[in-house]
Amino acid sequence: MSQQQEQAQLIEQIGFSLEERLKLSPLAARIYTLLILSTYEGLTFDEIRETIKASKSATSVNINVLMQLDYVASYTKPGDRKRYFKLAKDSQIISLEAELQKINVEMQMVEKINAYNKKYHPDKFMEEKTLGNIFQEYLLNKQKLLETVIDNMKHFRESEKQ
Repeated sequence: MSQQQEQAQLIEQIGFSLEERLKLSPLAARIYTLLILSTYEGLTFDEIRETIKASKSATSVNINVLMQLDYVASYTKPGDRKRYFKLAKDSQIISLEAELQKINVEMQMVEKINAYNKKYHPDKFMEEKTLGNIFQEYLLNKQKLLETVIDNMKHFRESEKQ
């Protein structure tokens, strides 16, 4: 399998996963994936458009969305009029913080469900309390792990600056 074929396959697989996880449009997820798979220098608009096989307007709109979400950054090279696009420096941290926010919302929902069932369906609450506790513990562990990873990544970024 050639590098281009392998890249195209990964763009589809990873892009689909990111589309679901980050709630991105299919094209934005594929552009983001392409930039994950590219060099540190990034890619020009035309390189992105040609690889993804999308129209100029669709590519432009989706790159702008990714830039607004701080997943993608752009820059120019001295003497070169083209803009280059690459992953934003903290895109992974931003992605993990979005995931952490989803967990926080889910934890709030579970707490409200448990409180409601405890108040209005005490028999059901007592019967299912153990399952609710197991799920809450899972969410709490996931939350703690994400917070630790985010902190570690932030400390790593800070140490790079020194």
